[in-house]
Amino acid sequence: MNSVEDWAFILKNRVLRNGKAVINYHVYSSLWSSIKQEVTTVLDNSCWKVGSGCSIDLWTDSWCGNALAETLNIPPNVIIWLPLKVSDIIQNLQWHIPPYLANLFPILPNLVQQVVLPIEPLPDVLVWSGNDNGLLSLKDAYNFKRNHFPVLSWAKVIWCNDVPPSRSLLAWRIMLDKLPTDDKLMDRGCCLPSMCSLCKIHSETLFHLFFECDFSFGLWRWLATSLNLVLQFQSMEDIWSLCDRARNSFNQCFVCHLGNHTKALSSGTITDFSMLKAFMVTVHPPKPMSLKEIIWQPPPPQWIKCNTYGASNPVASACGGIFRNSNADFLCGFASKIDMASALCAELCGFMTAIEIAEARGWRNLWIESDSMLVVNAYKYSNLVSWSLTNRWFNCLKLVGSVNPSIGLFIVREVLA
Repeated sequence: MNSVEDWAFILKNRVLRNGKAVINYHVYSSLWSSIKQEVTTVLDNSCWKVGSGCSIDLWTDSWCGNALAETLNIPPNVIIWLPLKVSDIIQNLQWHIPPYLANLFPILPNLVQQVVLPIEPLPDVLVWSGNDNGLLSLKDAYNFKRNHFPVLSWAKVIWCNDVPPSRSLLAWRIMLDKLPTDDKLMDRGCCLPSMCSLCKIHSETLFHLFFECDFSFGLWRWLATSLNLVLQFQSMEDIWSLCDRARNSFNQCFVCHLGNHTKALSSGTITDFSMLKAFMVTVHPPKPMSLKEIIWQPPPPQWIKCNTYGASNPVASACGGIFRNSNADFLCGFASKIDMASALCAELCGFMTAIEIAEARGWRNLWIESDSMLVVNAYKYSNLVSWSLTNRWFNCLKLVGSVNPSIGLFIVREVLA
């Protein structure tokens, strides 16, 4: 939708009306005939980044989450009597919701205020909500349309540089129950007598070969004694659940199996050291921990230093910062929870909050230290910033811009190690 390439510009002029409405008649185009059936899918998974608001329908377009008509349960016959465009509730580059709308829909101001407006007029942009840059690439389209299968927790253990490919392939077939054992061959119509080649007693099945056979049972009993564990298997998947419960011991057992052909590092425990020595494996000790003293340095006179930090995990994300002057006096601090599950977004929010606080307090010389190199690079290359943060980001850069800046900014990476 936002591509500036020649083919996209020509196609948009042929099949779109007013920049959004898709034609409902046929045109001779090899490109359009192949993508027109996906236009609805693209629009359903896109949203608007607000600029001037002139191109965005206030109630039916997605620009502050879901469409407001859906969120507020507004019927179509009511919408026609309400303001139509987002620009109708923007005055002087700020949100201005008429009192009667605030009375009709009490939660409307809270929904709207979550969207940051640019401090200078910018065009509205329709963005793909599935990635950070807002552009729908061929790779994104393929990943969106393809079938997504569950991630196998054991795949990375099997396929690694330290395991020969032939062994990886064998383990892969075992875990997927694709090994041509006698029972599998008989299921395919092969008539043959079945007997385990190890114990010469029972018929051959995959589970019997690896768990029930006396020979296999002896190997597992020996391994359990070596690892000082109790092993119980009901299926192949139980091997990996056991690895999760006793990860260190199994990792060392894995290193023992590879012998002296791996460069994997061992842990520093006596138990693992003894196990490796018992298997006559050369020990690759981990790198020793190095301690480095970090001393906070105050900023020059007349400057304010802010140390910012952001963190994210699957449960929550947050950012914070501390302001101090050249005498190392504590001036203020902040900490806030954010909705974006990304460490970079958390770091950027801490950076932007520091600038906004400095602007509100009238601090004109600001020194920001961050332990994230990505934040320093984003200050130089704005294309690293997610589209959902770009309005707020450019507003902050405008405050510290080269033309009549209101804040003089010096940003460095805080070296922690």
